[in-house]
Amino acid sequence: MMTLDHRFHATDTLRSVLNDIVYPLRALTDLPNELGDIASSALVSRSTLEDQNQTLQVQNELLKIKLQKYAALEAENTQLRKLLKSVQENQDQLNKAIVAEILSTDLDPSRRQVVLNKGSNDEVYVGQPIISAEGVVGQVIQVGPFSSIALLITDPSHALPVQVNRNGVRGIATGEPHKNQLKLLNQPNNTDIVVGDQLVTSGLGCVFPAGYPAGKVIDVTINPSLPFAQITVEPSALLDRHRQVLLVWPDLKHLGGQSGCTNLLYKDSKK
Repeated sequence: MMTLDHRFHATDTLRSVLNDIVYPLRALTDLPNELGDIASSALVSRSTLEDQNQTLQVQNELLKIKLQKYAALEAENTQLRKLLKSVQENQDQLNKAIVAEILSTDLDPSRRQVVLNKGSNDEVYVGQPIISAEGVVGQVIQVGPFSSIALLITDPSHALPVQVNRNGVRGIATGEPHKNQLKLLNQPNNTDIVVGDQLVTSGLGCVFPAGYPAGKVIDVTINPSLPFAQITVEPSALLDRHRQVLLVWPDLKHLGGQSGCTNLLYKDSKK
């Protein structure tokens, strides 16, 4: 049989049939090993996917943080552009202007004060006006070497000389901190001031140059039993949103034309 198989391949058919019969037994015998390999591969793949998923989640959170930072930088850049534009538009009234950042705010709800990152080393002086791209913000009331404290126009102790842009009616606007608004004082009931009137600085008082936006009249209440009208003004500047403001050195000739302003305010006048 060996000779016949070797020389004439007489048993090839028989061998093929036997292989077909034995194959299921071989497959059954090898099945545990294959199942073990499949299970191991599945576990490794699941673990790998979980690690990759965790890594992608961390990367996603980091990208969100970067996106928020970029959004904040974009908003800051926009604000700085507005401040620069404001300086360029009013450069004929200003000797100099620098950008200051608000470091902190007063937590007392009855006061409106902020701390700025500029001080006497930057030639900041008491009484110096502070503006933004939208309008008047306040003035400096205390100066240190590296920082200063500013009083916002919505503080009840602040008085801002203003006039109605439409007809030139002058008045004094003081702060209402709880409402973040202004009120126009001592205006008779028959005064020519209506809702929608724009108020600008009058230039009086030796602080703010004339013509800077101060606010818009949002309510006029006339009570015949009272001698004066109750006039509410919404500030032009976004006082509760700014991160940067402008410290300005006004040209003295634009401070209401008052000769007494020359020596009353800032040391920079000799420049």
